[in-house]
Amino acid sequence: MSRFYVTTTIPYVNSRPHLGFALELVQADVLARRARQAGRDVRFLTGTDDNSLKNVLAAEAEGVPVQELVDRNATAFADLREPLALSFDDFIRTSSDPRHRVGVERLWERVAATGDLYRKHYEGLYCVGCEQFYTPDELTADGLCPEHLTRPHLVAEENWFFRLSRYGDRLRALITDGTLRIEPAARRNEVLALIDSGLHDFSVSRSQRRARGWGIPVPGDPDQVVYVWWDALGNYVTSLGYGSGATDFERWWGAEAAGGTAAGTETGTGSGDGRRVHLVGKGVLRFHAVYWPAMLLSAGLPLPTDVLVHDYLTVDGRKISKSAGTAVDPAELAAEVGTDAVRWWLLLDVPRIGDADYTRERLVARADADLAGGLGNVVNRIVTMVHSYRGGRVPESDEQPPGTEELAAACEAAPGRIDAALEAFDFRRAGAAVRSIVEEANRAVEATRPWESAKAERGGDPAAGARLDAVLAALHRGCVALAVAVEPFLPGAAARIAAQVTPVDGVLPPARPLFPRIGAEAKG
Repeated sequence: MSRFYVTTTIPYVNSRPHLGFALELVQADVLARRARQAGRDVRFLTGTDDNSLKNVLAAEAEGVPVQELVDRNATAFADLREPLALSFDDFIRTSSDPRHRVGVERLWERVAATGDLYRKHYEGLYCVGCEQFYTPDELTADGLCPEHLTRPHLVAEENWFFRLSRYGDRLRALITDGTLRIEPAARRNEVLALIDSGLHDFSVSRSQRRARGWGIPVPGDPDQVVYVWWDALGNYVTSLGYGSGATDFERWWGAEAAGGTAAGTETGTGSGDGRRVHLVGKGVLRFHAVYWPAMLLSAGLPLPTDVLVHDYLTVDGRKISKSAGTAVDPAELAAEVGTDAVRWWLLLDVPRIGDADYTRERLVARADADLAGGLGNVVNRIVTMVHSYRGGRVPESDEQPPGTEELAAACEAAPGRIDAALEAFDFRRAGAAVRSIVEEANRAVEATRPWESAKAERGGDPAAGARLDAVLAALHRGCVALAVAVEPFLPGAAARIAAQVTPVDGVLPPARPLFPRIGAEAKG
């Protein structure tokens, strides 16, 4: 059985979650659910980045201990499981999970053994929001952080540095030959351009003073704290027990190369035919497609196989973020409009490339049209006809009557279309395969007009009854296929559809609305 290990980034917990991160969670959940549905061995990881300076500053602003703040907000992230119908298998917290520190220390020691870490004095412009240094030419024309539009602070101190400059050629080759796949292609080209511009060594520690004593101490140098990005990136392997000898690491990620790696001349062995997939936002692409792979090369560890990059959600054209004041609480939104509506909008209205502007009106319009007026309506319509014309008993017929051929074709093609779209990291196109079943089912109803066959049967037409049986059976098969196709996207809805079209003691349950009309409720 092939393995599929999928991860989200781990967000800072300086405040509660927002809809922008919910996008990444739902996308990862769809990939995990579809892989499980296809019979693959799946592990889905998410968690929180507790060791950021942003968290320390937020706690100071509130006047509460840092651990209290991160515990409270990390719980809010973990609690998204129910309102967003998430199926993650593991949730790691970098401040308190006993797996994490030992793995971060092991990664540091492996890289140090290659000579890729060294100390030097450094002065640069630092954005706390990004937790990274910027060069002047990377800032806006006004000297602001391009991500947060805030002015970075001038920082001068002696830190540990990682020799990223050693790895440009190897990274370029691995990305170019597809060993490290980055999608969409525009993001791959962005990474290659960054590499071609010349990679510079970067700081991988902070002074205990500037970190306020919060974080993981550098092994052998307790006056320094491991840089939050080094710490956070490590979660993808520390959650598997890296550094503690746990078998999950070799099962899901692979094996270390023996001994030192001589500046990355040898890499570890990946986990067979397994995939190691990172979902990330475009703002953290360099960390996942450049810094992290270089760290792994240095440590003699296998690389991720895929880095899948999404763009941002915006509100009035501004990125959804806590600091910008544009945050939308996904748990509260799901409580208002329903889990299905939130997931469907995130998957169908957010493009593969380009930002998506969120409004509640757009979400409601999408849900009412596609869910209440689409999926729910066609299932309700077909189940009602089975009850009206056959007392709720689905006729036994394998015939494919005229007018239902395209529905059968859409059902048969859906799994392949969904897989191809998800492989291309295109959730809109994957959702379109589900919508095609709905559209063809509605066309089949109009083409076959079961009510006319029922009327003819009552009038004594000997062929009308057999024709009606074949049509109802074909339409019912379409509903069964629809429940399977929609499961990775809307697991709750899939279960309701399956229950609606599964006979109990030979009879389908009475037809009931599967989705509310949110717009109508709001008007009411």
